[in-house]
Amino acid sequence: MSIKPVKKLITIDGPSGVGKGTASLFVAKALNWDWLDSGALYRLTALEAQNKNLPLGDPIIMARLALNLDVKFVEKASGQQDILLNGKMVGDLIRSETCGNVASKIAAYPEVRDALMARQRAFYTDKGLVTDGRDMGTIVFPEAPVKIFLTANPRVRAERRWKQLQAQGLGVSITDLLHEIEVRDERDRTRAVAPLIPAVDALVIDTSCMNIQEVEVAILARAHEVFFCVSRTTE
Repeated sequence: MSIKPVKKLITIDGPSGVGKGTASLFVAKALNWDWLDSGALYRLTALEAQNKNLPLGDPIIMARLALNLDVKFVEKASGQQDILLNGKMVGDLIRSETCGNVASKIAAYPEVRDALMARQRAFYTDKGLVTDGRDMGTIVFPEAPVKIFLTANPRVRAERRWKQLQAQGLGVSITDLLHEIEVRDERDRTRAVAPLIPAVDALVIDTSCMNIQEVEVAILARAHEVFFCVSRTTE
């Protein structure tokens, strides 16, 4: 009997506002694995396109831009990441609602997704990787032994986002946020390429009534079950 190595890879997918970014970072720190915020790459492409006033409706131009982004991820002492675009910190800029909506639109282009696929897969090393995004478990890392899909009520997600923006001193209507979330969800679910759906073998967790610690515990329980409690062998 020979031991079949289990790839140390966890994908956490879901729409905006379900807590996948925070949960994925917590899980990565708990396991001492690397972390990939895949959505940042799409948001960086969107920001660069806006900075250069490029035509957002041209998938070829958007793909070329994504392929040649001058991006660096720098880990901070807190374990989080600073993001540099063309040598400038842009972490806060790419988290805006405007940037997120543009990113969602260009993410529907197959050309853009293909351009970023190799970059995303290159983040994996034998140390282990926790990723968050919208198609990590279905398209980018379908071989992941642990796939998680987080969901939550749109109203709850809008309230979470509203509180974040309020903390930043930004006044936004919950009604407007809810509308933007519903429109973006529909666009992400119905796009022809890499639609926002759970992988068939994903553990689906509704975070509507959960705090981030409870979400983390649920994901880590699944991880320990697969990576540390189950021996996989082949003849």
